[in-house]
Amino acid sequence: MAKNRLTTEEFKNGILAGEKSVLGRAITLVESKSVDDRKLANALVNSILPYTGKSFRLGITGAPGVGKSTFIDGFGEFLLNIDKKVAVLAIDPSSKISGGSILGDKTRMEKLVGKPNVFIRPSPAGIELGGVAQSTLESILLCEAAGYDFVVVETVGVGQSETAVKEMTDMLLFLSIAGAGDDLQGIKRGIMEMIDLVVINKSDQIEKEILGEVKSNFAHALHLFPPRAAKPDVEILSCSALNATGFDEIGQFISSYHQKVSRNGFFEENRKAQKISWMNRSLIHLVENHIQNNDKLKVNVQKFESLVSDNKLSPLDAARQIFELLNLV
Repeated sequence: MAKNRLTTEEFKNGILAGEKSVLGRAITLVESKSVDDRKLANALVNSILPYTGKSFRLGITGAPGVGKSTFIDGFGEFLLNIDKKVAVLAIDPSSKISGGSILGDKTRMEKLVGKPNVFIRPSPAGIELGGVAQSTLESILLCEAAGYDFVVVETVGVGQSETAVKEMTDMLLFLSIAGAGDDLQGIKRGIMEMIDLVVINKSDQIEKEILGEVKSNFAHALHLFPPRAAKPDVEILSCSALNATGFDEIGQFISSYHQKVSRNGFFEENRKAQKISWMNRSLIHLVENHIQNNDKLKVNVQKFESLVSDNKLSPLDAARQIFELLNLV
């Protein structure tokens, strides 16, 4: 970080005032792996916690090429027109050399870029499961404190587990297009179980009969899963993100979904469960980092790796012995 970096109080005041430049610097701070930066980031996130939790968090996933960025651009404009402040956290594939984002979603959201009530932040995916950066939850909290009442998290969508984004959002929208090979066969059962809304994009390019068949196939597949007592049934809608059609129905479903889960208590219970999940996820992350960055432990781990590779020790027993080396109570 630069020498003239802000104090915790300066960061907090700037974020609460809705200053985009300060929010951007704060997200850069929480993404940093520097020990000093992490200390400041932790203090900052704790200080803004009372001002968080009031947004609706929408996760969007789907295979590359289905038009996620174009959809967010169009739907984001729809949200602006109904007086929502929109934050977009677009998780890009990471460069293995630099670790930075390589797609630049920000450049593909022409309708939203530069709008006063919009904040767009492309972030590198890193190595997190599902392509969701470790710091994304902290970024969500920072956006909420800055007054954004609708936070969109876009995942890489490369077929990895989407558990991570599901565990930090209120609804998971699956974007698809007919004929892309992902309408059913390419979707893993685990992802299907997590989906709250299916949207068939580019519907203007599909014949009505084919569109109906795609929706019917999705409906049949979704009926194989247990009923969702606490949440509305999964809806299957269509849109043309490029032509801005179908957004009314999508907005109405999200609104009715939010109302139902708020009334029956699921919304708040889900948020609480997510916090615990991310505490545990972060704990595992810290333990892994400790093992990787401790020279004495690294030497021992390498010895155990050799024993396991040579079939002299089982992987489970090796893991147990490494665990004992950590001297955890």
